[in-house]
Amino acid sequence: MTESEVTQEDLSARLREVREYLGLSQQFVCDQTGIPRSAVSDIERGVRRVDSLELQRLAKLYRYPVNYFLGVSPAEESDALAALRAATEDLDDQDLAEVVRFASFLRTYGRAETRRPTGGQAQ
Repeated sequence: MTESEVTQEDLSARLREVREYLGLSQQFVCDQTGIPRSAVSDIERGVRRVDSLELQRLAKLYRYPVNYFLGVSPAEESDALAALRAATEDLDDQDLAEVVRFASFLRTYGRAETRRPTGGQAQ
């Protein structure tokens, strides 16, 4: 198996973990995607394979790239960047500007812990 291949067990686990991380119920996923709730359960337990159309619907609902579930990371885009892109795709210009301001803040102040003097005291 190559690094980019994913097992059924890995795919099932990723789908379940993302759904749970997002706080979505299987019933909500069923209602939003049209995939029967029992099928969602079977997919997440690895009992049933997810077909490509179902995977696309799930990825769209979860706002994750399909490649994340398949274990494929494009060289030009990290998982974190892909998740950020997916999370911000529906934001308006004002909200995007706020995200950029926050990223600038983190870049400037987020690593303050590493800039402290050796005594660990903030100045």
